[in-house]
Amino acid sequence: MAFQAEGQRPAPRPAPSTPDAQAYLQDYAVLLEAVPFPSLVVDHRWDVVLANGAFRTLFQGAGPHPTAMPDDNFLRFVLFHPDASAVLADHESSWCLPMLAQFAAALEEHGNDAGLQSVRRDIAQDPIMEAAYRQGLPHWVRAVGEEAVEHDGAVRPLHHPDPRRGVTECRVVVETPRSLGELGYTRLTLVLRESRRTPQRSGRARRPATHLRVVAATD
Repeated sequence: MAFQAEGQRPAPRPAPSTPDAQAYLQDYAVLLEAVPFPSLVVDHRWDVVLANGAFRTLFQGAGPHPTAMPDDNFLRFVLFHPDASAVLADHESSWCLPMLAQFAAALEEHGNDAGLQSVRRDIAQDPIMEAAYRQGLPHWVRAVGEEAVEHDGAVRPLHHPDPRRGVTECRVVVETPRSLGELGYTRLTLVLRESRRTPQRSGRARRPATHLRVVAATD
């Protein structure tokens, strides 16, 4: 499920204020590019500060969107881009709900942040998503436990554009060195696993549960 964000594109994020910080990020970008798995660096509002070639390859099929491109703001991409589910398999329960929970925590900590407030307004403009955020999300967190909200260590399904990988999984690894953390940034790497071999079943394929079904099941 993807939702249309009607808000304006957020203002460009500020660059690091010191030459040392800028040089560090330039060198970190070189390091990131050498990583074979999709990897990105984000700030507290999920603006993408750096992303490597493997990340761009993973999301190369995403069409244009005014506010939710994957290498611009990953939170907005997951929640609002209509093509997100083409890559992020089991989109609602494996990606949307954990990201909504992460967003709620960020909003609680940075309540006056203009970028986060813009996301909150876009959520409020969609009645289904607003209900999921306000009523459904707390039920889901209680049902699955706090550990399901955390990104680090989570194994999540993907549809990789490379047919040699196809339907696969990634383990999300969050690792943030001290210097990166002092800039307010976090690094996430999607460690691709071997492709899942799902045996074909006769009869009608089972439809994946939507995130509203997950919510309804916990009432």
